[in-house]
Amino acid sequence: MLATIDLAIICVYGVFLLAAAYWVSREQDGRDKNTQDYFLASQALPWWAVGASLVAANISAEQIIGMSGSGYVIGLAIASYEWMAAITLILVGKFLLPIFLANNIRTMPQFLEQRFDGRVRLVLAVFWLAVYVFVNLTAILWLGALTIHTVTGLEINLGLVLIGTFAIAYSLYGGLKAVAFTDILQVVLLVAGGLMVSWILLDAIAEGAGPWAGWLGLLAAAPEKFDMILAADHPQYMSLPGLSVLIGGMWIMNLSYWGFNQYIIQRALAAKSLDEAQKGIVFAAFLKLLMPLIVVLPGIAMFVLNADLTQPDQAYPTAMTMLPAGIKGLVFAALIAAILSSLASMANSISTIFTLDLYSAMVPARDQRHLVRVGRAVAVVAMLLAMICARPLLGNFDQAFQYIQEFTGFFTPGIVAIFLLGMFWPRTTANAALAAALGSAILSFALKLGWPALPFIDRVGWVFVACVMLAVLVSLRRSMPQADEAIDLSGIRFETSRSFNLAAIAVSLILTGLYITWW
Repeated sequence: MLATIDLAIICVYGVFLLAAAYWVSREQDGRDKNTQDYFLASQALPWWAVGASLVAANISAEQIIGMSGSGYVIGLAIASYEWMAAITLILVGKFLLPIFLANNIRTMPQFLEQRFDGRVRLVLAVFWLAVYVFVNLTAILWLGALTIHTVTGLEINLGLVLIGTFAIAYSLYGGLKAVAFTDILQVVLLVAGGLMVSWILLDAIAEGAGPWAGWLGLLAAAPEKFDMILAADHPQYMSLPGLSVLIGGMWIMNLSYWGFNQYIIQRALAAKSLDEAQKGIVFAAFLKLLMPLIVVLPGIAMFVLNADLTQPDQAYPTAMTMLPAGIKGLVFAALIAAILSSLASMANSISTIFTLDLYSAMVPARDQRHLVRVGRAVAVVAMLLAMICARPLLGNFDQAFQYIQEFTGFFTPGIVAIFLLGMFWPRTTANAALAAALGSAILSFALKLGWPALPFIDRVGWVFVACVMLAVLVSLRRSMPQADEAIDLSGIRFETSRSFNLAAIAVSLILTGLYITWW
């Protein structure tokens, strides 16, 4: 249970967050917000807001609780999702962002219509809305409410309502600007609180001898949890199949998430300039290298401290019950910060896609204020739907993070194939894009049923190859490409600054060292 000082810290955080959100969201000249202000923060985000918001949107209950749960079961190998994301961000900043910003892209479905046609935009917009509401938003709400229940005893349904309502309260007025600028506060709390948890757990393993002694004790007590590349006979090989995390399907998962996911890329699209966006990407990449200390290590430590948990996803909430008063309140506030940031970001992206990609097409020529009101209403409805569906959809899973990855893996191969071919192969047609989207789902489900022994990451890789081949074959049926559909790469600047290049080298060297150490 939380002590009085813990409750006081949480209340101060909540009041400060609301005040900060409304302060950064105000319009100084008294004018009403337009869609550019609400959905893209007036395209004025500095690099530090871009980078912080990327990580804050990404790291939420599904990462902190879900990855700690996977760390409890699998070990450090699950950190590949974080570390491989760092190098993926560098690639997104160098090769994908220049194309999006040069074409003034606001949403991913908009890019698909400009490159292909309205059918592709509609299909993918509906798909993303369904996944965001019924997979991502529900997962964040459920795992957040589960943590609150474990730490405070608060009933789960009430926890769902509280965090969903608060997320809407601080983000509804200001939109992306309120989310992005307050994410600096969220990231500071997240990193500080997460490091405190790891420090205290390691000290507990060492019985008060300090975190370094605890780290050595952890290595000695659970050496099997520190294999980054799992052997074929490992009991969790199906979740992380050996070298596929380095050369296989995980690349497809990461490119889809960091490069073509409205929920994430929207922050970079809202940057002041391409240079600012790329600086923010680099900042986020370095933060991702740090994340396993916060989201994986506590799960491994809890395996040593308590190997008898009934569900792996209880690892992080149980760790929080071991914290002293005051520290527990700060860490709890950090966890709530991560949950709220992701909820607010997801709700904003849902409202962005619905309003700009679906509603505007169905009801054209509406004024900007009307579209902003529609966006706010959609955010509220999406949150209500997620609250209702969270328990039925996720209540029976013991590793929610792995569930989310496998579910999205049915569709991401086709999405990545569509975008990469659309960007870099001019002959790709709209029919080819639709074939890849449909083929991704059909082939994934067929392999899931017909070859159940195939790890889902390997399945993602093979389905991606098949989708590319399918799209190429369908495209080649048209004798001549249409030049007005293709992306003109001739005027796009792929050269990056010296600082970006040095950062890319540093990230690559750090990753190489980590994998060599824990191979």
